[in-house]
Amino acid sequence: MKQFRVNRLFNSKSNRCFDVAIDHGFFNERAFLQGIESIQKSVETLVAAAPDAIQLTIGQAHYLQSLPGKQKPALVLRTDVANVYGSVLPRTLFSRMIEQPVEQALRLDATCVVVNLFRIPEQPEVMDQCIQNILRIKPECDRYCMPLMIEPLVFQPNAKGGGYMVDGDLEKILPLVRQAVELGADIIKADPTDDVSLYHKVVEIAGKIPVLVRGGGKAADQEILERTEKLIQQGASGIVYGRNIIQHKNPAGMTRALMSIVHDGATAKKAAEFLT
Repeated sequence: MKQFRVNRLFNSKSNRCFDVAIDHGFFNERAFLQGIESIQKSVETLVAAAPDAIQLTIGQAHYLQSLPGKQKPALVLRTDVANVYGSVLPRTLFSRMIEQPVEQALRLDATCVVVNLFRIPEQPEVMDQCIQNILRIKPECDRYCMPLMIEPLVFQPNAKGGGYMVDGDLEKILPLVRQAVELGADIIKADPTDDVSLYHKVVEIAGKIPVLVRGGGKAADQEILERTEKLIQQGASGIVYGRNIIQHKNPAGMTRALMSIVHDGATAKKAAEFLT
């Protein structure tokens, strides 16, 4: 049953998940490598801070899975690679899935696989590729009881967004999240809304499917802690943060600060004590 792997992913105390994403090297952007130039060092730092999961790619997952002991974070395996994040986009955009993604995840003892669902202005072909990826991987996930995390991402026009392009418009996020659920997601990983107080609507539109909130671009400590507190209060089932941890001067401290909010219900003010 998929639930057996889900049980490894979600914290038994809070029934929430804190997944640290360090799969950014997959996307061929120099800026994405800041803080994770040495994946081995990053993995070791994060394992010591003990998040629930670490999100990695097929080429880097061994740094986590080769560590001895049974208490290390669960592996979430990134299964698709894309070229959609540059400040100047190439002539042709793509989102491609690795071959035999679920079998590779099983060999790596992954707890979950993750795949994107992009909505990019004037790029319907990329969305079509994402949907084809999901349609392909979903039956294999069901066959092998592998939880499927779908990442519905709404982009701003590149000329406006300039490389990362996250669009927090609730009216755009809601239908894409619902589409991800309709396509068979076991877990949703979605961006925060511009108005965080409305995030309960994203949770509602996903029904019984847990929603983990994506961290997005680097933000100030107070902003990220306060936002996380509000998102958990709005019913989010956890977070998937990357650069706000790996690019922080104290990655382990930020991990523990966020864990205290996600799992213990700490306030942002209380959580900030882990950074001092």
